[in-house]
Formats: sequence, C-alpha cells, structure tokens
Amino acid sequence: MPWFIPVLIFLARVCDVSLGTLRTILMITGHRAMAVVLGVAEVTIWIFAVGGVMKYLSHPLAVVAYAGGFGSGVLVGMLLEEKLALGYRIVRVISNLADVDVSNLLRAEGYRVTRVDGTGMLGPVEIAFTVIRRKQLSHIRKLLKDHAPKAFLSVERVEVAQSGQTLATDSRFGQSLLGRIVVRK
Repeated sequence: MPWFIPVLIFLARVCDVSLGTLRTILMITGHRAMAVVLGVAEVTIWIFAVGGVMKYLSHPLAVVAYAGGFGSGVLVGMLLEEKLALGYRIVRVISNLADVDVSNLLRAEGYRVTRVDGTGMLGPVEIAFTVIRRKQLSHIRKLLKDHAPKAFLSVERVEVAQSGQTLATDSRFGQSLLGRIVVRK
C-alpha cells in the first residue's frame, strides 16, 4: 500500500463527515437545495473513502485512517457549524435588577424587544424577549455579562418565524427580515 493512501482515506472521511454535519444542519434550518447539493458531494467522497479502505482492508493503517477521519470529521463539522451559526434564536432574559432596564439596553443595541413585567420569587422582575440571528448570540451574552451579570438568560432555537419587520436595525447585524424565513405549516 502506498504511504499516501491512509492520508487520502483520512482526508476523505474528514470531508464527507463534515459535509454530513453541515447537511443535517441545513436540512433542519430549511435550506433544502443546499442540503441536497452537500448530500451529493458527501456521498461521492464517502464512496471513494470506502473504496480505498476496502481495497486495503488488510492494512490496519487504512482502517485507522478511516476511523480517525470519521472522528476528526465530526469535530471539524461541529466547528464549521459553530462558525456558520445558522438559524434564529429566541432569547429570554429575566432580571430582578431595579437599576438595569434590560429591554432598553437591548433596544439601544438595535434589537427588537418585547418586555413583560412579572413577579418572581423575590419580587418584581423584567422579562425581555427578542428573536435574533444565532450569530448575534455571543454579542447579547457579552452585553448581559457586562451590564446585568445576575440576569437569567435562556435561549431556544426558533422553528418558525414570520413578520414584516426586521429583527435588528443595528447595521452591525445587517437587516435580517423575518419574512424571508421559510414558514412551514
């Protein structure tokens, strides 16, 4: 077996598993056409990887390269998905701090916020809701850590969102129309 065959098998597995991770995320977020394209590329690469390992099945290094490529591909796929940060999130902030107006803090940063006044175990609380692009989540976390570190934050994936309004008016985040999101009924 030539020395480069395990390297090619390893790299093929890293590529096809990474593409598989991205394909799955794209399917979940409604990007069907791109998911199909990635699926074709993923399976094409996988066929070459399997063919290489089957041809050299008696060589333990080929099998190790195949398995190692799979594990590394999972990691690379997760890192890529994290960098792409596809989709939308609903952020809920619950704060009992009287001196911090979380809703106005978020609005000052360009987020559209709905505020609800409530009562918690220790008295009055402010509950702020906003729908954001997932890429904006780290900014909100940092903002809250700096200005309302004791506020409770919960985040959920948004399945469906529809509106004629923009999510954020701050140009740092771009104009992201909720109306562009595919609505499933």
